Amino acid sequence: MNNSTNFSGNSVFGQLISLIPKHQVQRAVNKYHSDKFTKRFSTWEHLVSMLFATASNTTSLRDVTNGFLGLEGKLQHLNLKRPPKRSTISDANKRRSYQVFEKIYYDLLTQYQPILSDSRFKNEFGKELSIGRKPESGKRKGGIKVHMQIRPDYNAPVLVKFTDATTHDSSFMNDIEFTNDHIYVFDKGYNDYERFEYFNTHQIPFVTRLKHNAAFRRKKEFELAADSNQSILLDEQIVLPIRENGKINRGLPLRRVVYWDEKHQVCYEFISNIYDLSADQITLIYKSRWQIETLHKQLKQNQSLSYFLGDNVNAIIIQIWCALIWNLLLTVLQRQIKAKVWAFSNLASVIRLHLFNYINLNSFLKNPMKHYQEIVAQELKLFDG
Repeated sequence: MNNSTNFSGNSVFGQLISLIPKHQVQRAVNKYHSDKFTKRFSTWEHLVSMLFATASNTTSLRDVTNGFLGLEGKLQHLNLKRPPKRSTISDANKRRSYQVFEKIYYDLLTQYQPILSDSRFKNEFGKELSIGRKPESGKRKGGIKVHMQIRPDYNAPVLVKFTDATTHDSSFMNDIEFTNDHIYVFDKGYNDYERFEYFNTHQIPFVTRLKHNAAFRRKKEFELAADSNQSILLDEQIVLPIRENGKINRGLPLRRVVYWDEKHQVCYEFISNIYDLSADQITLIYKSRWQIETLHKQLKQNQSLSYFLGDNVNAIIIQIWCALIWNLLLTVLQRQIKAKVWAFSNLASVIRLHLFNYINLNSFLKNPMKHYQEIVAQELKLFDG
């Protein structure tokens, strides 16, 4: 094994953890004073423990501590002094502010932006896309809802906000810094006519779906291009009513594109304030919103978010941030190796299986058969001798 180019002096888990610069963690610690009253369990140790819980898909804090007990000889690579106790992790999840993990995530996102960024969407539509997702009913944990904004080229959230279960979903829009160099795509659950009016006034492009019961007045129909997708049924300008005190105060002019989905036998109505793109492109922009659904499915399938390791809001949010950090590390690894044979779920699975094996990730993932071939070659040499 030592002669193999796939051997590493650091475990697979340690190699992924090494993608997190210690100075970034320390900067977050200094900002939120997260180690001020801690003697034995630092923020770094807390982070590594929660990332281990995520990576190994453990379902309880006891599983986390039991997992570490068998790794005492390997903890030095992770900068852990000792295996953490269950009560120690539980207390830290309750007392240490989730904000320190939030900052670590955003700092990592900034650092790896050159690796994550992809120009395909900008080349296609002239601007970057930003996508918002409404939380699913019934998926709210601990009385909180998780809202996400992503860039589809990143395959990672660029904004995450937590609200309590009673807060209206549209409040998430207040946290987004809208600029006119992005196209904003979001679910119809975020429909807000006054905000759309703001978008029009400030030339901020957006695409969303029209609610099925929305009232509007047709103003002008646009001629469809000869090469338009046959599923495009209509392209027109409409006026939506803006009401104040129950009375129509003014009108909101927007574009409406109607698309027939043959596969699902459903008619979709998209509204937008973009007029310099074709009806086909407006449809494609909204279809890109499914990237956030893919990310949501990816997080559910590959991260331990079906079981929460604490029953208080702070603990739940810490676990979510650590799941997002682990997802980001895997995404960075996937982009770095540039090996298209590894689907994300397969990559996450093989990492989990070899978490504390001493395999050189880069060489192994680029050519997973190489080590096996080396062993076969060495055995053949024995027979030749």
